[in-house]
Amino acid sequence: MNLTLKVWRQKNASDKGAFVTYNAKNVSEDMSFLEMLDVLNEELVEKGDQPIAFDHDCREGICGMCSMYINGRAHGPQNGTTTCQLHMRKFKDGETITIEPWRAAAFPVIKDLVVDRSSFDRIIAAGGFISVNTGNAQDANSLPIAKKDADDAFAAAACIGCGACVASCKNSSAMLFVSAKVSQLALLPQGRPEAATRVLNMVKQMDEEGFGNCTNTGSCEAECPKEISLENIARMNREFLFASLAGA
Repeated sequence: MNLTLKVWRQKNASDKGAFVTYNAKNVSEDMSFLEMLDVLNEELVEKGDQPIAFDHDCREGICGMCSMYINGRAHGPQNGTTTCQLHMRKFKDGETITIEPWRAAAFPVIKDLVVDRSSFDRIIAAGGFISVNTGNAQDANSLPIAKKDADDAFAAAACIGCGACVASCKNSSAMLFVSAKVSQLALLPQGRPEAATRVLNMVKQMDEEGFGNCTNTGSCEAECPKEISLENIARMNREFLFASLAGA
């Protein structure tokens, strides 16, 4: 198939940036979206042009690096899918595809389609861990955990921190990401001793990073490639309220 690509090109953080049009010819429908960009970059390099900068790593839908807006949707048109798992068969011959980076003040553009998501790292560093001494590893069945709690914790832990929730939210809120990280620990007994300080510290850091407020439109859940539930936001709000009242 032959495609027209409108790609956001930006030399650095201070550059204004603009869309540049490229023609992608003889694209196989079996290619992943990133493989298509790889082929385009090879052609650009052969011509002596600068290749398009974009994040990628595992290409297995695990790392969350392949973050880009495709035709107005985070990670593209297929629900529950990262960009690296998106295949060109989802597009039509002759189609025009618009590709741009995440748009959020807390995710400044570094170059082209690459944004700085270190704000997520600082939120995790603020409290997304367990520091209580739990001793040696225990037998898996020695800590009884309700099935629902275990399932909910596992589902929350599926968050890959790609930032699609932020990019999709009209307020650029990070509530879905932060709530998933809070939930996966708060639901388990190992995470309860520090639950109060964790949620207070992580929410404080989230606000300091400049993310917007949550207005519960649900766009974050709809565009999340791992389909993280809005229930996590409700759980985090409860954790935050209890911690605030307790004066943690």
